[in-house]
Amino acid sequence: MDKIFHHSVQLRCDTHRAFEMFAVNELLESWLVTLAEVEPVVGGKYELFWEPHDRENNSTIGCRVTAVEPDKVLSFEWRSPKQFKHFANNADPLTHAVVFFIPDGEWTDVHLIHSGWRGSAEWEAARQWQGQAWSGAFERLRKLVDGENT
Repeated sequence: MDKIFHHSVQLRCDTHRAFEMFAVNELLESWLVTLAEVEPVVGGKYELFWEPHDRENNSTIGCRVTAVEPDKVLSFEWRSPKQFKHFANNADPLTHAVVFFIPDGEWTDVHLIHSGWRGSAEWEAARQWQGQAWSGAFERLRKLVDGENT
């Protein structure tokens, strides 16, 4: 059975701004990645590059947006970093992330569900690694949006 993980963060902004943090290249580059090439339409690119000089590794090259409802939901395929790519990036289907943006007064609750993790030990290691990566990224996002020094 495939495994998932769920991360959430509460941001001091409206849902539009929270959605933009995942859909606008320059904003993604402010908290998640070195270079973003995202087209927030179904079938559009969701390509993130942590090492732009080495586009085939540590990136989501080839990933696509699978669903979008502005300010409410954004979902996309995901590729793993190079230490897991030999199995995770050849999987069919790839792992998949869905991000929900839920208004809560002056805040937005952001929930990410990342699914498609298979059951073997190597897949569990990849899932644990990715969970830690998302946790750190969400903390950077929260500090950025809330205006805290990072």
